[in-house]
Amino acid sequence: MATKKTVKSKGIKKSISKTVTSYHKDGTLWGRGKMKDDQMDGYWEWFRKTGTIMRSGHFDKGKQVGEWTTYDQDGKVFKVTKMKP
Repeated sequence: MATKKTVKSKGIKKSISKTVTSYHKDGTLWGRGKMKDDQMDGYWEWFRKTGTIMRSGHFDKGKQVGEWTTYDQDGKVFKVTKMKP
């Protein structure tokens, strides 16, 4: 897991940015993405226990933005949803 620490310089607080990886109870990959200031930020993706991708998309300060893709059980695109601004 990559992590950037908060640094205070002349009264300015810089953002904390880290990559988060989560696992199902059986140890298989469940999800991964970036966190910034304790909020989902940037590209995220989630996986089924079989290892196939289930959903992916982008966050901006904790809010889903842009196009989100949902995949079928074989990992093929099932639908694309455009988030409202």
